[in-house]
Amino acid sequence: MEDQNKGSSVEENIDESFEQYLKPTAYIDCDHPDIQAFSKETAAGGGTDREKAVKLYYAARDAVRYDPYAFGFSGETFKASNVLAERKAFCVPKAILLAALCRAQGIPARLGFADVKNHLASDGLIKMMRTDVFAFHGYTDIYLEGKWVKATPAFNREMCEKFNVLPLEFDGLEDSVFHPFDGEGQQHMEYLKEYGHFADFPPEELVAAYLECYPHFFDGAGAGAMLSKIRL
Repeated sequence: MEDQNKGSSVEENIDESFEQYLKPTAYIDCDHPDIQAFSKETAAGGGTDREKAVKLYYAARDAVRYDPYAFGFSGETFKASNVLAERKAFCVPKAILLAALCRAQGIPARLGFADVKNHLASDGLIKMMRTDVFAFHGYTDIYLEGKWVKATPAFNREMCEKFNVLPLEFDGLEDSVFHPFDGEGQQHMEYLKEYGHFADFPPEELVAAYLECYPHFFDGAGAGAMLSKIRL
């Protein structure tokens, strides 16, 4: 009897730990009507969670244009329903959107962040960022068939074709992360630092990373000022 009780307790703990990856938050607003409708329509026909997640990945990747200049510093920038409405965003909001779409289908999803070095960054992007390091790059971690799988919906297919970058595919079985080389064999993306995984978007962590890597973004203002704009 004691063993049965212990087993039940373990199952309850597992359920509790996954609950945080299924519930709506201020940023991952998977209960928003637009998110619910888009997720349901996109996942239609998927018989398993993996099949649904794959459909949702490609929708988040291609229906929302990657725009590194959409660097708005407000809470709405990082809100999934707003990303869906705007249809353009940089990597972090796109990862948040994918997490929301998955949660809307009852698929556990969380956020992951890493610093990456873009060896093929454009001159315009380097001028804006004053570095070729993408600090706090966002991706989505999705729980499928008993394991967490990384999905990176940042670069839409149209952009990849324009810049001769291999688009990231996702099958729900293996991690989908940036390619180290482009279509011509040139070094492309290099992962430098992992920040771990989060059940919700952590504005404090993003601001700390940006303050270290992009101090010019703050224009003399402190981290607190930016945080107050980003927090919902």
